[in-house]
Amino acid sequence: MARPVWNGTLSFGLLNIPVQLMSGEKRTDIQFRMLDSRDNSPIRYERINAETGEEVAWKDIVKAFEYDKGSYVVLEQEDIKSAAPESHSAIDVEAFVDADAIGPQYFEKPYVLVPAKKAEKGYVLLREALASTKKIGVARVVIRTREHLCAIVPQGDALLLLMMRYPQELVDVEEYNIPEGKPSEYRITAKEKEFSEQLINSMSNDWSPSEYKDEFRARLHAVIKKRMKSKGVVAKKEEDEQDVAENAATNVVDFMSLLQQSIDRNKRTPAKKKVAAKKAPRKAAKKAAKARKAPARKRKSA
Repeated sequence: MARPVWNGTLSFGLLNIPVQLMSGEKRTDIQFRMLDSRDNSPIRYERINAETGEEVAWKDIVKAFEYDKGSYVVLEQEDIKSAAPESHSAIDVEAFVDADAIGPQYFEKPYVLVPAKKAEKGYVLLREALASTKKIGVARVVIRTREHLCAIVPQGDALLLLMMRYPQELVDVEEYNIPEGKPSEYRITAKEKEFSEQLINSMSNDWSPSEYKDEFRARLHAVIKKRMKSKGVVAKKEEDEQDVAENAATNVVDFMSLLQQSIDRNKRTPAKKKVAAKKAPRKAAKKAAKARKAPARKRKSA
């Protein structure tokens, strides 16, 4: 059973949708281990002190930043935690932008957002609203101690969370020698351009992912199977899978009221000042959460 990478809520405006973050990719690379050729025993990687040559236990290892060659400043765990954002349990959507406004170089890794039990309504509501408006949500999520930029994107019946790179992580293409100017400056004729377009049109087809397979991996698997039959294998121990707890059920919420409050709030707060004014909505969200937890008469689910 797949394990969630993260548990928390997906928040936009005053609406909070309990979700699990599940991996959206499968590792298909063939992993190799290093063995001692004399007896096929695995080779261990050890943590060695560069000065004494002695092995160092994990409890004696600290993290440090090398600010100059051979010069370090040691950081305590509290130092790292102090720099981490306060919220670790919420994916906070900060803005909605046109689906084609963000270049492909910003997207890095896909995850699937799965709603908790009784949170389906909010999930479907956001999915359908994004699809009809052709928008995607730009948000932040904290996994372990690092804050990530991400995008919430509708894909069929699912909401995907795509990890994004910050602009500082991208190389400016102007650093490279990229051809600039008009095609005529490179002696490209109108006929050459026309023929190139014809070739592209003749090779155009619908996107069919199933047609593309990792052929090198398949051939390598065949080689491995052949080796297994002729040489035998080194047995390994199987690991037990652990059960994963499900999210707690959510209470019924008044979506229309929260949506209206969110819209009214955004009318008062311009989009550019949204990030700066973020603490106020969080307080409002906490009040809304308190109100939902208060005893109330049972209502039928919408």
